[in-house]
Amino acid sequence: MTLLDALRTTVGAHNVLTEGDLSAWEQDWRRRWRGRALAVVRPCSTAEVAAVVRLCAGQRVSIVPQGGNTGLVGGGVPDESGTQVLLSLQRLNRVRGIDKANLTLTAEAGCVLQTVQAAAAEQGLLLPLSLAAEGSCTLGGNLATNAGGTQVLRWGNTRDLCLGLEVVTASGDIWEGLSGLRKDNTGYDLRDLYIGSEGTLGIITAATMKLAPQPAATTTALAACHTLADCVALLNLARSRLGSGLTGFEVMGRYALDLVARHFPALPQPLPRAPWTVLLEQSDVEGEAQARTRFEALLGAALEAGAVQDAVVAESLAQSRALWHMRESIPLAQAEEGLNIKHDISLPVSSIADFVERTDAALRARYPGVQLVNFGHLGDGNLHYNVQAPAGGDGKRFLAEQEHAVNTLVFDAVAGCGGSFSAEHGIGLLKRDELALRKSPVALQLMRSIKAALDPQGLMNPGRVL
Repeated sequence: MTLLDALRTTVGAHNVLTEGDLSAWEQDWRRRWRGRALAVVRPCSTAEVAAVVRLCAGQRVSIVPQGGNTGLVGGGVPDESGTQVLLSLQRLNRVRGIDKANLTLTAEAGCVLQTVQAAAAEQGLLLPLSLAAEGSCTLGGNLATNAGGTQVLRWGNTRDLCLGLEVVTASGDIWEGLSGLRKDNTGYDLRDLYIGSEGTLGIITAATMKLAPQPAATTTALAACHTLADCVALLNLARSRLGSGLTGFEVMGRYALDLVARHFPALPQPLPRAPWTVLLEQSDVEGEAQARTRFEALLGAALEAGAVQDAVVAESLAQSRALWHMRESIPLAQAEEGLNIKHDISLPVSSIADFVERTDAALRARYPGVQLVNFGHLGDGNLHYNVQAPAGGDGKRFLAEQEHAVNTLVFDAVAGCGGSFSAEHGIGLLKRDELALRKSPVALQLMRSIKAALDPQGLMNPGRVL
C-alpha cells in the first residue's frame, strides 16, 4: 500500500487532497511563498494525527503542520518539492470543556481563536488573547508561534496563558499534558519546549488555557501626541494611574493611519492627523462610571503635562470597536498598498523613541522618499516597523532588491538597543538565516540538540527556525 493509500484509509479519502486548487493551504497569507504538497491531509482527532505522523515517519516523509494559515514568516506552507505532507489541523475544532471554578478552558488546536473567546464569554469568562487575525487564526498556531497581540501588556503572550498541552511527538506518540495546574514542579517543563517551536518538534493538538473573569467595564480612548517620546510619557502616566487595569496601549504613526484612510475611507478617524496616535484601553472590576472617571482624569493630566495634544473617549461599545477596527486595519491597508518589508521587533520601552528617530533618519538618508509604516504594541515594547518603497516606486522590486540591506540596517539598530528582531511573529523561513547570524552559538547549539533529541529524523517542519 502506498503512503497516499494508507493516509486515505486513516482519515478518509475525501480528507486527503492531491488535486485541484490547493492554494488555501499551499500559499501563505502574504502570498510570498507558494509550495507544492504531496497531499493536504485533514485529520479530525488527535488519534488520527498520531496515525498520520507514524505513517509519514515510517516512510521518512516530512510534515508541515498548519492551523489557520495566517502566519507572516512562511512557517506553515510546504516547500516546492511536492514530497511533503501538509497536515491541516482545522478539523480539530472542538472546545472540550470549561472548568469555571479552576478558570480554565481546554480546546483543540484547530479552534479559531474567536470561537474559543466566545465559548469563554458564554460562561461569563474571558480568554485574554486578542489578535487582529482572531477571526481566522487558530489556537494551535497561536501556541506554535507564541503569539502576542493587543493585551500582552496585562496578560502576557500566549505562553503565559497556557497551562497544559496535548502533543503528537515526531514518532507518533501522544503526550497527554493537559494539566490545569498552576503549580507542577515535576521535572523539565515540556510544555514550554513546544510553545513557540513552530511545529519543528511535534504537533500541538489541544491546550488548556487560563481564563479570567469578564471585566465589569472596559473604556477605550484615542490620544494624539507630537512625538513618540510623548507616547512613552503617556504610557508611564497610564501605568501609574491605572496599574493592572491598563490592558491595551497601541501606537500608530501618521503614515500608518493615512493608509487606513486611503484604503478604508468609511472607517472613522475621530482625531485630526497627528505625528503619533495612541489607542489605550482599561478594563476594570469597578463599574463603568468609576472606570470612566479614572480614565478621563488620566487624559486630563496628560493634556496638562503636554504629553497629549488631543483626546477622545469612546462613548459606547460600538465606538470602542470602531477605534480598534481602525488600528487592526493597518496591516490590511498595507496589503492593499502593496508589498513591503515587515519588521516585528521588540525593544526596551525606554529605547523606542531614540531607536525610531535614528533608524528613520538612516533609512531616509539611504532611500530618499521611503515610506515608514510604524505601529504596534508600545505597552510591551513590540513595534511593527515596516518599510515601504518610495511613493510611486515598485513595491515588489523594492522588496526583492533591498530587503536584505534594509533588514541589516534595522536589525543592527535593534541589536544596538538590546532588542530582538522577532517579537511575536516567529522565525519560519523569513528569519531563519537571521537567527543563525544573530543568536549566540551556545543558544543555537542548545536548540539543535533539542531538535535532534525530539525529532531525530528531522521530519517536523524541516527548514523552519533552524
